[in-house]
Parts: sequence; structure tokens; C-alpha cells
Amino acid sequence: MIVYVYGKCSTCKAALLFLKKRGVTFIEKEITKAPPSIAELKQMLAYQNDNVRKLFNTSGLLYKEMQLKEKLPDLSLDEALALLHQHGMLVKRPFLLGDDFGLLGFKETEWSNKF
Repeated sequence: MIVYVYGKCSTCKAALLFLKKRGVTFIEKEITKAPPSIAELKQMLAYQNDNVRKLFNTSGLLYKEMQLKEKLPDLSLDEALALLHQHGMLVKRPFLLGDDFGLLGFKETEWSNKF
């Protein structure tokens, strides 16, 4: 299992603490240094019913600076995934990929159902 986090994100810290308290084994990756691969993004996309918008951190500064709210509807899937892969700060986090599931953001009740 891989968890992509941003080190300064309090929600990411809470998610990591949640996993550690439950004894879950995972690989932690800093999303700004090593964003998810295109393959990982596609895998997560499948778990999100192919809704690419769910992969984006829509409340983030970079999302707003790039005016992606307006641009996203006109981007191809490949363009959207390339942006996410190039700019880790655009990715909704924490971004957790398991063997047969994916979780975006940290909602304790949702995560409790998996762990």
C-alpha cells in the first residue's frame, strides 16, 4: 500500500497517525517530490468512477492559480493526468492506493471501513 502525503498537511498527518495506530503497513511518499505515476493516477481514477475532478485538490492554491476550475472541463483525460503527475500539489491528498481500493482525502469513517 502506498500513501502519498504532503508533509505540512495536517489532514495527511492525521491519516498517517490513523494508519500507524492500526498497525497498517504502508509506504509513505512525499507528493511534492514524487507525485503519483500516470499508472497510479489511472488506477485511482478507476476507484473514483472515472471522475477525474475527484483527483484534484480543488481547494489548493495551485489549482486556483492555474484557473483549473474553468479549464478542467476542456482538458482531455491525458492532459489532466499529465498535470497531476507533473504537479503533486494538484493531487487530492492523502492519496492512498491499496491492492484493490483507493482512498482520497482523509475521512475517518471511510478509512475505518477499510482498516
